[in-house]
Amino acid sequence: MKRKAIVYFVGAGPGDPELITVKGRKLLRSADTIIYAGSLVNPALLKGLKAEIFDSSGMTLEEMIEVIESAIKKGALVVRLHTGDTSFYSAISEQIEKLNELKIAYEVVPGVSSAMAGAAALGQELTIPEISQTVIFTRMEGRTPVPDAERLSTLARHRATIVIFLSVGMIEKVRDELLEGYDEETPFVVIERASWPEQKIVRGKLKEIVEKVKNAGIRKMALIYVGESLRASAVPMGKTSKLYRKDFTHGYRE
Repeated sequence: MKRKAIVYFVGAGPGDPELITVKGRKLLRSADTIIYAGSLVNPALLKGLKAEIFDSSGMTLEEMIEVIESAIKKGALVVRLHTGDTSFYSAISEQIEKLNELKIAYEVVPGVSSAMAGAAALGQELTIPEISQTVIFTRMEGRTPVPDAERLSTLARHRATIVIFLSVGMIEKVRDELLEGYDEETPFVVIERASWPEQKIVRGKLKEIVEKVKNAGIRKMALIYVGESLRASAVPMGKTSKLYRKDFTHGYRE
């Protein structure tokens, strides 16, 4: 039976090559053509593969689509390998629009986000009962604009747990906007290259964030976590969910 030509958008995971999904790994092994985010994806994922491999770090959207279209015409299975998870900040939407125009079939295979890998490195949940039940994923406005209603200063007023992508290079501005909603004693954690061998973790109070990040030499590829929930990996919070309490009944426990 002839194999169906298709493009798979695959989340590569946060960096540790063992954190790609089983499905993602199988697709890499089966692929004829792979276009990967060379500046972000761990090259260890590409070792021993039979596919023709393209590094997208120096390519434009049009060049990537040209490679995909050419491969599909040959009946190839194409993997577009993105960092982390494809759900946010992966730029798959613009690629999918082009594929739809060309009537090229595709499928999205989710991955493990760096935000989840960072929380795992801290050894804690980002939601703590009675402290924070909301997690906001966002970024500072830079060369890519952010809607006014989603400015960091506005989101900070919710005092939820916030995970900030692509913004550590603007750390002074990040601090200033966060302080419009959070107290200066609010804990922060900055994680550079979560799950990579060179992972670096810096933590402290929001008022110290600029000094600590600069002293650590962190300039890019880092996540910023802010919120009271972050105390849980440093001190006991004494907050428990009802799910496992003796006096809490549900459909599986009387």
